[in-house]
Amino acid sequence: MMTSNDTHSRAYVWVWLPQAITPIVCGVLEPVGDTLVFNYARSYLARTNAISLYAPELPLQPGRIRPRAGLKVAGCINDGAPDAWGQRVIDHRHFSQIDGVRPSHEIGFLDYLLESGSDRYGAIDFQTSADSYVSRVGNGTLEELRCAAERLEAGEPFSASIDGALLHGSSIGGVRPKALLDDGKRKLIAKFSSSTDPYPVVKAEALAMELARRVGLNVASTKLTTSLGHDVLLIERFDRTTTAGQRKMVVSALTLFELDEMTGRYATYFELADMIRERFTDPKETLQELFSRIVFNICVGNTDDHARNHAAFWDGKMLTLTPAYDICPQTRSGGEAAQAMAIGRNGFRLSQLAGCVGAAETYLLHAAEARQIIDHQLHVIRTQWIDVADYAHLTDAQRNGMWERQILNPFATDGYATRIL
Repeated sequence: MMTSNDTHSRAYVWVWLPQAITPIVCGVLEPVGDTLVFNYARSYLARTNAISLYAPELPLQPGRIRPRAGLKVAGCINDGAPDAWGQRVIDHRHFSQIDGVRPSHEIGFLDYLLESGSDRYGAIDFQTSADSYVSRVGNGTLEELRCAAERLEAGEPFSASIDGALLHGSSIGGVRPKALLDDGKRKLIAKFSSSTDPYPVVKAEALAMELARRVGLNVASTKLTTSLGHDVLLIERFDRTTTAGQRKMVVSALTLFELDEMTGRYATYFELADMIRERFTDPKETLQELFSRIVFNICVGNTDDHARNHAAFWDGKMLTLTPAYDICPQTRSGGEAAQAMAIGRNGFRLSQLAGCVGAAETYLLHAAEARQIIDHQLHVIRTQWIDVADYAHLTDAQRNGMWERQILNPFATDGYATRIL
């Protein structure tokens, strides 16, 4: 987290308040020992419309606020930091020649915050100044960004103009190659296929997201396209609004759990369900949606359903579940599999639908209601599989390879008797 390599001694945090189209400074992040502490600005605390970045972590109060025990920085701050891909983009700038210039200084966590793109996840950004806001943005066509991502993966240099465009997307989380686009109406994330993909990952995610929409889940809007002969998945950002300049505050489930990437394995679905009952808007409907997402993840073989892949909008008082995202069938060589987070209070986490029925009460569902959700999803997936596979441009070999391996693996339905619909 905070290291002696940081060339910056602090980062000022700017925020877009609800309905605002321009940011204001709300505080400062500074190192204290091996952690980063946050301090709200007096000018922000004096505002009548000020809201906390996330009250359980950073309540509106004067003075330094240390991160929760075991964390190096508050989770709601870390949610806006570049992840593996973004760090790789920034590393490339430092350790590769760009237009003949080779930067040399080492990189620390504050550097990653201050050198990543400003169009980051949620409604915060990081600046070197508390007085003036300078957006770090770049522009490029889909083809240029795709080419730059390929060159970066190969460790090859590229022009400074395209480097800036790729850097624009460096603040979006995840490990896969990606970039940010604006089609004039919507803010989009472009996910690229990778030369190291063991299977058609982009097509698989496009397929799963479309199936999720068809079974009735609330999912981010997606479109599968191609660029330079490669698959690209375009995802509409749910942390932006149709009003230009507005942003939505979002916190990851990892932040809700007060965990980080190292301890995220301790997150569970049943504890998330408890939080939903206490802190979320429309808890009953949200719990049914969460249960439905768990069922769907099992049906399509998405075992990468960790806490970073769940999130909630924050309005200063309550949380609201965001649309589902990052639903992607994972590679699978055999039958038995387990979800990233335990489903039942008894620790049950196997990728089996029968276990979901057993845990239904945790999600305020009767067993019959749970079965109705499961049966509906099984029916839709079975009857629309061919059509959705065609939508994702799967070859016959790819379609046959995914069916009953990732999609409806027999292990998922073992012990579960489907009713005839």
